[in-house]
Amino acid sequence: MPRLILLATSPRVAPGLLSASAWRLVEQTGTRLAGDPDDPVVSALGEAGLTVEILDDPGETGGEPGSSASPTASRARELVSRAVTEDVLWVVSGDGDPGLTDAIATEVSSRPDAPDVEVLLGSWDVPGARLLDVVAAMDRLRSPGGCPWDAEQTHDSLAPYLVEEVYETIDAIESGDMAHLAEELGDVLLQVVFHSRVAAEAADGFDIDDVAGHLVEKLVRRHPHVFADGDASSPEQVEQAWEQIKAAERAASGVGAAADEDLLHGISPHLPVELAADKVAARVRRRHLVTDEAAEVDLGQALADLAAAREHAAAALHRVALSARPALRDAEASDTAHSGSPEAVAESSQEHTDD
Repeated sequence: MPRLILLATSPRVAPGLLSASAWRLVEQTGTRLAGDPDDPVVSALGEAGLTVEILDDPGETGGEPGSSASPTASRARELVSRAVTEDVLWVVSGDGDPGLTDAIATEVSSRPDAPDVEVLLGSWDVPGARLLDVVAAMDRLRSPGGCPWDAEQTHDSLAPYLVEEVYETIDAIESGDMAHLAEELGDVLLQVVFHSRVAAEAADGFDIDDVAGHLVEKLVRRHPHVFADGDASSPEQVEQAWEQIKAAERAASGVGAAADEDLLHGISPHLPVELAADKVAARVRRRHLVTDEAAEVDLGQALADLAAAREHAAAALHRVALSARPALRDAEASDTAHSGSPEAVAESSQEHTDD
C-alpha cells in the first residue's frame, strides 16, 4: 500500500545529518514534496542530488483553523491525494507544520482509499539541545529590533539580578518543589547567557562558547580520576586531589606560595561571611591545619550577632512592607512626575526578570 511519509527533523541539528535509515528512505521515495524552497533540509537534499517538488502555498481561504476550508486542511488533502497511488515524502518544516498531522488524520479517516501514514524521524535533539534555543533567544533580544530594556543592560546593571536569582534558587531547593527549582535554575541560566551576550559585543570580550569551553576544561582538569589516570576513589581522596590540582593551578598563575598560605585567597569579599567561614573551615580541614581557639570563639559570637541583626532587619522590613498604603492625594502630582524619571523606569524594569 502506498505511504505518506512525514520527514521530521530537529532544527537544532545540521540539516544534512539525517540517520542512515532516513537517508535510505528519502532516496528510495520517488516523490518528495515540501512547502518552503528555502527550508534547510530541502537545500541539503538538493545538494545531495535529490529533487524536491515545492508545492504552491494553499493560501488563506477564509476557513477556520482545522476546518475543511483552512489552508492546513487543503494541504493535508493534497498530500493524501498524491499518496493514494504512490509513496510520497513530505519534508516537515522547521516549525513542525502546526496542525498538519491532525488535518492529515482527519483526511485519512474520511477516505476509503487512504494511504498509510508514517512519521520518519530524520534527526532528533540530543540532551542540551534546547540550550541553542536559549542562545538564539538572547541574541534576538539584544539585536536591533529586539528588546530596548535588554539592549541597554551591562554587566554592572545585571549583577544584582544574578545575586537575587541565586538566592531564589536556594529558596526553591529548600522548598523541595522540583518544578519551582527548574524555573529558578532557568533564571540563573539566563544570567549566564545574558552576561555572555553582553561580553560578546566588546572588542576584548568572550561569548557563550568561551564560557562553556573554560568550564569543560576545568571539569576535565580537576577530575583526572574520571578523564585520565587518577586513582581517587572516595570523596575524601577527591578533595585531597583537588587541593593538589588547585595548588598546581595557582603555581602556574604565579600566585602559588602566597595563595597556599592565605586561607582567604580566592574567596570573594562579597560572599556572605557565613559561607566564607565554611570555606575557610574546609580548607583548614583539608590542609590538616589548626586555628586559634580564641579567634574561633570570636568568630562564632560575631556570626551569632550577625544572625540576630539580620533577623531584626528582616522584621523591620516586614513592618515597612505592611505599612505601605496609597499615597495622599496632594502627592499624586509628584508621583506622576516621578513615574517618568530614570529612577522609576529602573524600578519598573526590574519586573522584567522578576517572578
